Amino acid sequence: MSDFFGVTGSGEDVHAIDIGSEALRVRVLTFGAVLNDVRLEGVAHPLTLGAPDIAAYEGPLASFGALMGPVVNRIHGAAARIAGQEHRFEANFEGKHTLHSGGGGTHEQVWRLTEQSPRSATLELTLPDGLGGFPGNRWFRAIYTVKANALTLEVTASSDAPTLLSLANHSYWALDSTPGFAGHGITIPAGRYVEAGDDLMPTGTILDVAGTPFDARAGRMLSGGESEFFDLNYCFCEGDRALHEVARLRGREGIEMSMESTAPGLQVYDCGTIDGGPHRTHHGAPYRRYAGVALEAQRWPGAARHSAFPSIEYSAGARFHQITRWRFSR
Repeated sequence: MSDFFGVTGSGEDVHAIDIGSEALRVRVLTFGAVLNDVRLEGVAHPLTLGAPDIAAYEGPLASFGALMGPVVNRIHGAAARIAGQEHRFEANFEGKHTLHSGGGGTHEQVWRLTEQSPRSATLELTLPDGLGGFPGNRWFRAIYTVKANALTLEVTASSDAPTLLSLANHSYWALDSTPGFAGHGITIPAGRYVEAGDDLMPTGTILDVAGTPFDARAGRMLSGGESEFFDLNYCFCEGDRALHEVARLRGREGIEMSMESTAPGLQVYDCGTIDGGPHRTHHGAPYRRYAGVALEAQRWPGAARHSAFPSIEYSAGARFHQITRWRFSR
């Protein structure tokens, strides 16, 4: 089922698509391919952060649930060499780096709904050569599918010229009845992470989690506040592989989410700089800092600059492919 959701500031209509099973109901938006709402049978509250108005997504909730690309995360110096040529991008982070591909990213576009069934929705998007500084006419497809208590997102992309591709869903999760993730337990079966400098740019060094506050291999409790800092990428492997668990999150009220992906990395961000302003949300009150934790299955950030990292450069006609799956239980 597709419902009218709102109109963007540029006058484009946005629709909401409801899909689901007896166990799980999901709402997806054509704006940004946003995962807008997730509801588990028998649970009265939403499991992901979202809003009922398009203005929120064009404002401070721009990353909430969106499919970020063509390059998620940060590009140092807002520049990269692609097929031997230097390309410059929008410097929208600290005035000198690129975050989430700048204003021309996939999360700020209205996608086309091309296929729909009671349990699946297919969205497609085309970005022109040069938008945001990225070369190639690029084609993207995102397929959301619900089966039993699991939601799967399959993303494919290609280009007619060499370009950079690294996409990720950017949902914020809060499994209890009120916003926030204080007291949530998290397990992340990764032994390494990408070192970030004072400006949060990847340094090119990969560090061991052992003996650090970031070691979550055996499970740990999250404080959900300023006493700890999470904005880093965990490294599972050097390239894509079969679906594997990248995180397990458990709320204080007993709801659990298992997250799997084919991606080699997982960015964990604590929402510590987010202020949702006055916008209405699924939880009623506006969202403030630490309202939810973002878990972003992705390629390693910094790959556009550090050649030792797994490459995110794709030649003309090459296919980007990534699957992420969330399972919910209580």
